[in-house]
Amino acid sequence: MSQTVRTRPEGSGQALSEAYDTALLDLDGVVYAGGLAIAHAVESLGTASKGGMHLAYVTNNALRTPDAVAEHLTELGIPTEASDVITSAQAVARLISEQVPAGARVLVIGGDGLRVALRERGLEPVDSAEDEPVAVVQGYGGPDLTWSRFAEACYAIARGVPWFASNTDLTIPGARGIAPGNGAAVEVVRIATGAEPQVAGKPLPPMHRETILRTGAKRPLVVGDRLDTDIEGAFNGEVDSLLVLTGVTDGAQLLAAPPQHRPTYVDADLRGMLTGQPEVVEAGDGFRCGGWTATAGSGELELTGEGEALDGLRALCAAAWTAAGEGGCELDGGKALARLGL
Repeated sequence: MSQTVRTRPEGSGQALSEAYDTALLDLDGVVYAGGLAIAHAVESLGTASKGGMHLAYVTNNALRTPDAVAEHLTELGIPTEASDVITSAQAVARLISEQVPAGARVLVIGGDGLRVALRERGLEPVDSAEDEPVAVVQGYGGPDLTWSRFAEACYAIARGVPWFASNTDLTIPGARGIAPGNGAAVEVVRIATGAEPQVAGKPLPPMHRETILRTGAKRPLVVGDRLDTDIEGAFNGEVDSLLVLTGVTDGAQLLAAPPQHRPTYVDADLRGMLTGQPEVVEAGDGFRCGGWTATAGSGELELTGEGEALDGLRALCAAAWTAAGEGGCELDGGKALARLGL
């Protein structure tokens, strides 16, 4: 796929909630953290929805069903229907259904989210390699998934049964910190079998296709906190994206981002959906946003001026991404980011 290399965040004269018909929102790190709503999320999403923007929630976590996710969001004060939730379990179930006969048995290494999604596609979930499955599907099954479940997957894969994975996120955030995600479990099976799974979740095309099929979005905006799933998924789907800084991505990672990880817009939190976005303009040898000017100096990024910290970050992105071209910026942005308190 040939795409223009983004060299700066874009500006928008319209509020993003007016410029796009549908927000495809990641959940953990964007809407909530550790199960609790992130500051400004409930109010911002309510305002965007009242203004006519369709809100859809897109998660790589295949454990919970859309009903469970919708119930959780509604309890947080964000009224949500199950049809507004798209999971990697749904994406992988569709992928499997296109390659196996209707009603086929599928060995499930994971939780209820996978089972419900498979049944939705007319497939029969089973628990053992001895049940003659025609496919194996692996998704996050929670912290209590036992070693014997991985063994069942290995037995079936060794017999030539095709292997599918909902997603390959190596980690998953929790109330006590970062825990192993489905990608870590997939690595266990990969090492044991030498096989490679077909993967459906973000940032790969099957997940984006699932979101568009289920939402009918004509002009979607991906909203996320992770460069390697949310933003890369938007890049692969050739749609615009908003990175919010309420999750895992920090300023240094953003400045070093290669083209597929560069968001269209950058903002602090979901309030950024309700506003326009400032332009970043060329200024001599550098780039200006608000009261800040950023340049690529000798070995480091330099920042002059004063103003809103986010404007300084946007200017630094332009300097870093332009200097890096089609790679990742290797210039040191530490001093500049420290000036911004980021």
